[in-house]
Amino acid sequence: MRYDAAAPPALAEAEVKDWSSEASAAGEVALPAYASDREALTDSIVAALRTVHDPEIPVNVYDLGLIYRIELGDSRAVEIDMTLTAPGCPVANEILTWVRNAVVDVQGIGEVKVNLVFDPPWDTARMSEEAKLELGLL
Repeated sequence: MRYDAAAPPALAEAEVKDWSSEASAAGEVALPAYASDREALTDSIVAALRTVHDPEIPVNVYDLGLIYRIELGDSRAVEIDMTLTAPGCPVANEILTWVRNAVVDVQGIGEVKVNLVFDPPWDTARMSEEAKLELGLL
């Protein structure tokens, strides 16, 4: 399941994988037993991501629009695509570790993989309204 409800534009525009229609088309069981918890689990992942702040900007990585994709797999493994505000960020490795550690701490989560991507490039249009207000961009 990819999260996109009430998300900043970065996730709202992301491709949403519909596990139930894919499984049904394949003639398989639609969703695993914990399917009813998927939305709550994904909300918990987003809450965890909101605890990770960019060290140069006083806003969390989720509301900055740095998280491009959150995919929750059948074994509760999580894969996240994220970017940075600048490709030459001196703490890039640390931010990836902070994101991974925050999500690993969510109860019920299995393996966590964080991918660093730069396509599409980040810009301020990806930020949430709250982040823009906090930084005086609105």
